[in-house]
Amino acid sequence: MTRSPRAHGHRTAAALALLCALTATTPSPALAAPDPGPITLDGVRKQLDTLYHQAEAATDRYNAADERATAQQKKVDALGVRVHRAGRREARLKRLLGAAARAQYRGGGLPAEIQFALASDPERALDDAALARQAQQGTQEQLTALEATREELRTRTDEATAELNRLRADRRAMDENRETIEKRIAAARALESRLRKKERERLAALEKQAADRSQATWVGTGILDEVGTEGSAAGRKAIAYATRQLGKPYVWGAEGPDSFDCSGLTSQAWLHAGVVIPRTSEEQWARLPHVPVSRMRPGDLIIYFSDASHVALYAGNGKIISAPRPGRFVYVSPAGSMEILGVVRPDA
Repeated sequence: MTRSPRAHGHRTAAALALLCALTATTPSPALAAPDPGPITLDGVRKQLDTLYHQAEAATDRYNAADERATAQQKKVDALGVRVHRAGRREARLKRLLGAAARAQYRGGGLPAEIQFALASDPERALDDAALARQAQQGTQEQLTALEATREELRTRTDEATAELNRLRADRRAMDENRETIEKRIAAARALESRLRKKERERLAALEKQAADRSQATWVGTGILDEVGTEGSAAGRKAIAYATRQLGKPYVWGAEGPDSFDCSGLTSQAWLHAGVVIPRTSEEQWARLPHVPVSRMRPGDLIIYFSDASHVALYAGNGKIISAPRPGRFVYVSPAGSMEILGVVRPDA
C-alpha cells in the first residue's frame, strides 16, 4: 500500500521529533542541541552534520586529554625512578660513614695527634689520618648534597603527581562529555533508521549535493592550478598506507589496524612513513608546520573547521583520504567539501 504525501511528512516529522527529544539534555551550553530548523530532509541533514561534528570535536578533546595524562604519567614514573636511585645512593653513603665511625671506634677513638705520636711510622700515620678526614668530609658533603637533591625530587614528584591528578580529572570530564555525545549519535542513527529507504537515499543525495557545492566553490577559486602535484617520499608512503585502509570503519579513539578515527588515521599514516606526529587533529594543527593552502602537496594534512576537530590526508587532484564519522568508513572524498581551516606539513 502506498503512503500519502501527508503520511510521508508525518513520518519525517516524527523522526525529527524523536531526534530532538533524544538530544534535549546536555551537560553544558557548548553541547546544546542545535536548532532543528524546518522539518525537512535538508533540516535533518544539517542536524546530523552538527551532531556528528560535535561528536568528533568531543572525541578529539578526549584523545588530547588522554595523551596529556599519559605523558604526565611517564614524567611521574621517571621522577619516581630518580627518587629511588637517590635513596639508594643516600643509603650507601650512610653505610660508608657508619663504617668509618665504627672503624674509628674500634681504633679506640683516639685523637689523630695521639695516634700520630704512638705510630711506628709517624709520617705515614699523618698521611693516613689526613686522607681519612678528607674522605669522611667528602662523603658527608656528598650525603648533604644528595639529601637536598632527593628532597627537591620529592617536591617535584609531588607537584607532578598533583598535575597528573588534574589531567586525569580533565580526562574524566571529557569522557563524560563524550558519553553524552555518544547518546546523541545513537539518537542520530535512530533517526536515520526510522527514515524510509527513499528518504535515506534522498538524504544521502542531499549530503553529496552539499559536498559537491562546497567542492565546486573551492575548485572555482583556481586553487588546484596552484597546489603541488608531487609529494615527498615520506608523503607518498603516508598516502600508500592510508590507501590500504580504505573501507575500514570509523571508531572513536581507534588508531588501527582494523579501525580508525580521523587523526588516528593521519598519525598512523605518517608513523608508517617514518615521521612521528601528534595524535589529535587539534595538536597536529597546533604543533606541525603550517603551509599556505595554495602550496600544499600530496601527503600534507588538511585541518577542518574553526576548532580543528577534523583532519584528512591530501591525496592530490583535489581529493582527500579520511575517516569521516561514526557509521562511515575510511574513504576518498573531495578536499573542499568541508570548511578548511588550514594545511600542515609533517615533514617540512
